[in-house]
Amino acid sequence: MQLTMLGVGSSAGTPVVGCQCATCLSDNPKNKRLRCSAAINTDNGEVILVDTGPDLRAQALRAGLNRADAVLYTHTHADHLHGIDDLRAFCQVQKKQIPLYGKPDAMQHIQAKFGYAIREAGDFWDLPVLSLNPITDPFEVLGIKITPIPVRHGHSDILGYRIGNLAYLTDVSDIPETSLALLHGLEVLMLDCLRYQPHYTHINVEQSIAYAGLINAQNSYFIHMTHDLEYEKLSAELPDDMYVAYDGLKLNF
Repeated sequence: MQLTMLGVGSSAGTPVVGCQCATCLSDNPKNKRLRCSAAINTDNGEVILVDTGPDLRAQALRAGLNRADAVLYTHTHADHLHGIDDLRAFCQVQKKQIPLYGKPDAMQHIQAKFGYAIREAGDFWDLPVLSLNPITDPFEVLGIKITPIPVRHGHSDILGYRIGNLAYLTDVSDIPETSLALLHGLEVLMLDCLRYQPHYTHINVEQSIAYAGLINAQNSYFIHMTHDLEYEKLSAELPDDMYVAYDGLKLNF
């Protein structure tokens, strides 16, 4: 399988509107960050999305993404959910319903806010055609085993996911011991890394390095970054097996 990072930015993206900092003014394309989400391409050519942020249309066009067969939701904050209407385009192309997976409370939130899109396929494709699938235990999507990884995001309990030997953990403030036990033997770890300063709902650079060292994946990549983190500067500060992710990064696993 192959992971493509559609975006590695935080809720404001980078550049930040109105900001004149060095990262926002940088001409390095690896400092241009859309909101955090990913696409996983299977060996059969199917695509699993992780979250649908508000930049989904632009991300799909940039990545040449022309299908979406399922969506895994980490949580329902706007920067991870509010591109859900852009799933309509994939429904129109594929002429089929797209299943959504996530915590029961996340599915309830989507039903309450985007209930018009939760429907069966019919003769018209003017709206998204989506189904809700609450999950609490390991499950299968397109024949692929996926293990939910419970993590803390401030006062919220949300999910990361393990797919084969890759784990995707965004918006993390704490990883419980029981979840760390699910992360042994990883080839690739995608891990939240908001900024240098501490934050009550996200781990910072120091904490991300510590967690990556504890989990000890073969390679760790930091995601969900604010404009406080400049690509080249942060890259030079990281251990040899840790990297700064960027929009468009592709990893086989």
